[in-house]
Amino acid sequence: MKLFAKATKGLIKKDESDMEEKLERCIKDSYVPAFRTACFILGNPSDAEEALQEAFLRAWRFRAALTNESNLRPWLYRVVVNACFSRLRKEIPQRERRTNDDLLQQLATSVGVPEVEITGSELRQAVLNALEGLPLNLRIPVILRYYAGLSEQEIATAIRRRQGTVKSRLHEARRRLAEYPQLQSLAIKSYSFTKEQVL
Repeated sequence: MKLFAKATKGLIKKDESDMEEKLERCIKDSYVPAFRTACFILGNPSDAEEALQEAFLRAWRFRAALTNESNLRPWLYRVVVNACFSRLRKEIPQRERRTNDDLLQQLATSVGVPEVEITGSELRQAVLNALEGLPLNLRIPVILRYYAGLSEQEIATAIRRRQGTVKSRLHEARRRLAEYPQLQSLAIKSYSFTKEQVL
């Protein structure tokens, strides 16, 4: 975010439009979930940081294309996703994109399994592994829905697909995640632990 602040210093004039103010606020408010999104797409925090800076600068550069009716959040995520795709295509195809970085593990959160002590770090790692196993066309809608908090309609805008396509991709992604062995194992452990507590 510091790089973005430096790059835009002096660009924001006193008479800036409401849209510029909204975009600036949206960029600041979206930094953490957008960074998380980029991390899950690229699998590497340093690549995610660079893609995010590029995306935010690109969004600012093309702010004139926005209108008062523009839905900023999905538009901004479209720019973020495109910046991530650019890095995947051009800059890191020969590099290993997966990482064991602790930061990535901190980004993964619960996906609805009951909270019990035994599943803490195991669950985070299982979620990361399961997400990395999804193809990008399924992984990105899941990330945007459950980690960035976008609605299906906003995801459709962000990835330029119909809402029905988003819905079917989310359904297929959830189906595959539910079949992921490590997550199934944790769900069974959690269910058994909860059942013992009840009995």
